[in-house]
Amino acid sequence: MAETEEKLKWGAVHYRQVFLIFAAVLIAVSLAAFCLGRYMVEPRMLLKVLFGKIFHMEPDWSKNIETVIFHVRLPRIFAGFLVGAGLSLAGASLQAMFRNPLVSSQILGVASGAGFGAALSILLFESVLLIQTFSFAFGLLAVLMTYSMSRRKQQTPVILLVLSGIVVGSLFSSMTSMVKYLADPMNKMPAIVFWLLGSLNHVTPDELKLLAPVMIAAGGTLLAVRWRINVLTMGDESAKALGVNTEQLKVIVIICSTLLTASAVCMCGIIGWIGLVIPHIGRLIAGPDNKRLMPVCVLVGGAFMIAVDTIARTVTETEIPLGVLTSIIGAPIFASLLLRRDTGW
Repeated sequence: MAETEEKLKWGAVHYRQVFLIFAAVLIAVSLAAFCLGRYMVEPRMLLKVLFGKIFHMEPDWSKNIETVIFHVRLPRIFAGFLVGAGLSLAGASLQAMFRNPLVSSQILGVASGAGFGAALSILLFESVLLIQTFSFAFGLLAVLMTYSMSRRKQQTPVILLVLSGIVVGSLFSSMTSMVKYLADPMNKMPAIVFWLLGSLNHVTPDELKLLAPVMIAAGGTLLAVRWRINVLTMGDESAKALGVNTEQLKVIVIICSTLLTASAVCMCGIIGWIGLVIPHIGRLIAGPDNKRLMPVCVLVGGAFMIAVDTIARTVTETEIPLGVLTSIIGAPIFASLLLRRDTGW
């Protein structure tokens, strides 16, 4: 008994240390993202401007530096954190619910539906607000179709959810291809392709005011029920025996994961691999317990997305699409995890 308590105590201390380390990594990556870019900002000047704003100091720096820091890079860094943390949290939650480590945040068809909505809006309109509205709405519609197809006698079997998600995702992907075929190849087509590849270049503070509360509320809900998600990984029958309403919990996980993914897609386009790879990295760091895994996924996913976005806008003269970079980086990482670990959890 004493040995077990000692192990639990050591595990809690180890987790706190790991959490603080990755919180520091997130801060360091964010500070680097503030400094790096076509308009370089020295770290000393960055801290001076930040503390000057906090303590209402008289500015002795140029207006350009303040504009770059607060109106260009701050919204982009905050959006990158929300997207990375949201997709990672959604991926970890769905992997636990489906009891399958190969599940990603796009398994229910939300990304395909949101991509079709954005492509259709670009084809028919030119308003950024309409593009984001269509993207969000069709992402929710895709998941609603998936959930409706999988319902059987007041139950939602996991295998039917997966198969329905594949069907709905394939349907919307085909419809997106049709929209690209009909689009003007000189004007609309490049805009659709670039949007689908993903970028944080067009994120604005007004957009963050609308989407950030949704993502924070959905992510906070998943973090609040993460101990119940642990029980759900034992299977429906075992979870019900322990007093967990499995159908209600599944609905909560699906709704929150959908809101996170749809918000991320309508904010920056389709970003792959984060919802699949980051939860695996989190398990290497914090173990399979979702009470510890999910907070770590928030930190690792946010830091990873900010780092990738910084690379995308600094390594070449033209910005590299985020979806391309996350695939280039995520695929080798996932392959190395498969080679180093057993196939089980």
